[in-house]
Amino acid sequence: MKLAVNLVAREAAPLAEAAEALGYDLALAPEGYRNDAVSVLGLVAGRTRRIGIGSAVMQIPARPPASAALTAATLDALSQGRFRLGLGLSNPDVSEGWYGVPFDRPLARAREYVEVVRAALAGGPVTYRGEHFVLPPADRSAAPLHLYSEDHRPDLPIYLAAVGPRSLRLAGETADGWIGVFTSPDGVREAVREIGRGRAARGLGLDGFEVVPCLPTAVADDVGEAVDRLRRQYCYLMGIGDPATNFYCGLARRLGFGDSVEEMASHLKAGDRAAAEAAVPADFVDMTALVGPEGRIADRMREYARAGVTTLSIMVSAPDVSLRGRLEILRTCARAASRSW
Repeated sequence: MKLAVNLVAREAAPLAEAAEALGYDLALAPEGYRNDAVSVLGLVAGRTRRIGIGSAVMQIPARPPASAALTAATLDALSQGRFRLGLGLSNPDVSEGWYGVPFDRPLARAREYVEVVRAALAGGPVTYRGEHFVLPPADRSAAPLHLYSEDHRPDLPIYLAAVGPRSLRLAGETADGWIGVFTSPDGVREAVREIGRGRAARGLGLDGFEVVPCLPTAVADDVGEAVDRLRRQYCYLMGIGDPATNFYCGLARRLGFGDSVEEMASHLKAGDRAAAEAAVPADFVDMTALVGPEGRIADRMREYARAGVTTLSIMVSAPDVSLRGRLEILRTCARAASRSW
């Protein structure tokens, strides 16, 4: 099992440089309310030489597939073949509220999107007739999509973020890897089973398929203290949009924390963020994060490796710490990994 780091935009360069020096395999840039992934990865590509770089994830409703393909080709060329394209549907509030893109039939949209991106990266003119994407429009004779980018890999890896069974099967069927978040070792095992079903639909096995969960991480001798450092991040992600459709709230409910989700949502609605953060269940955090001292983190890493993880990504954005603190998290996790396998 390899290690990755989920970067923080304002400290992306020193974090990626440190991860590269520590032997991490991959540096991932998130995309959301605070920053886009592409700008961060352009910086990181120029400041590193060996570590892989990837988006975790570029949001599908934010860009037409042609734009995503052009961006991927450019980043792959700039990084000399180190880029991995992570894509995700986001959620209804972001898709519709931010980008004005309906969230109807999201899995069909994602399938078509990946097909167009792959065709564009492969080179040559691309025409496409789908339910969501038609290139060029049926009533026009415009020149077809055709990338003229140089020095990118036509088969660069594409990863899909996925949560539910159907989206996990889609990732297995259409992608080269899966990006997960808020997942336990048992959750990884369930995800790998569904991914395997998607792979089998194409007559493929899991060999070469990347399983990349991104885990909030906090290091402290006291586990409770480490959990407390992550509550703000959990509350932030679980508080995006409607709790009825929020993917993270849905996961917490499936794991048996439905009452806590409702309590947290009620506090957020009342404007009491401190109470909402306190309502995030400690057991939910512990199940889906790396928390505690180095030895405990090493033990958890072994559990994730046994569950089928190929690359474990360390999220240093969750704890409210300085760059120095985040660098220490990377060093601690590198030492823990060396004890794990």
